[in-house]
Amino acid sequence: MIKIKTRAEIEKMRKSGQVVAQVLNILAAAVRPGITTASLNALALEESIKRNAIPVFRNYPHPRAGRPFPGAICASVNEEVVHGIPGNRVLQDGDIISIDFGVMVDGYAGDAAITVPVGEVDPRLSKLMEVTEQA
Repeated sequence: MIKIKTRAEIEKMRKSGQVVAQVLNILAAAVRPGITTASLNALALEESIKRNAIPVFRNYPHPRAGRPFPGAICASVNEEVVHGIPGNRVLQDGDIISIDFGVMVDGYAGDAAITVPVGEVDPRLSKLMEVTEQA
């Protein structure tokens, strides 16, 4: 059944989406060679708290893993499949990282992902990111 949202509900949805966009922009600016995915995760948590937002991935129950997802972000580097767990991996010049992030604000979720180059990347990767973004 389709539920038509009220203006107030749509505004809450917009607010959660704005928080996601703000935090992803901050994370993208922080990506550089030498930073760990755990550091990006900590930054996402910090920025969520500042905005009274709850990261939706953190502690999300996983029926097969036997434990909840530990990160506020999903961090997938290079060829890694989506939903990578942030940790001690150090980003290197030439990597690309996909960061997936979502929050709950006033009972409404926002969620988005970005792919960011780390330092200087192979021109083929730059083209891949460009074409993917356009698509």
